[in-house]
Amino acid sequence: MLFSHSTLAAKKDLEQEITIKSQRQSADLKNKIASYLDDVNIQQGSISIKADIVQVFSNNKDTEVEKADIYLAKGKPAIFQQQLEDGSLISLQADEIKYQPNINLITVSGNAVVKQAGSEVSGSKITYNTLNEKLEAESNSNEAVTTILQPTILKNQKDKKDKKDKKKQGDNSDNN
Repeated sequence: MLFSHSTLAAKKDLEQEITIKSQRQSADLKNKIASYLDDVNIQQGSISIKADIVQVFSNNKDTEVEKADIYLAKGKPAIFQQQLEDGSLISLQADEIKYQPNINLITVSGNAVVKQAGSEVSGSKITYNTLNEKLEAESNSNEAVTTILQPTILKNQKDKKDKKDKKKQGDNSDNN
């Protein structure tokens, strides 16, 4: 499978506190919209969002049981990253990212790229469901969706080399 994702890791991240840093912030309290501008960095567990502007729309009404925030990030590019349970990193980047954690959905559009384990998918719009691990990519009518797959054998060779290099570093530190 091209992209694997651990549901456990996603749920664990969503239970962590959210830290938002930016150069400027503003809020429309009546409409429950918070805006973060200029060099925005959002961190929640292993989830990281970096963008020029992020707007957070809170849909939690008194009648709703569950909070339903929507994060709309824009940048050149805006980047969403998450470390998966196996330690690998999934990275989604585009001109615009719409992140809906309550329904486990990330939509990237405008020069959209998803990368994991050396493989990559690019198109005009990519939707990724973190719960059921489904990815859909589409492009404008005059363009194609592009997928670049790294053969497993190359990844395994790189992993073995990395382990060997770490072992050598450990052996060298023992000799000092």
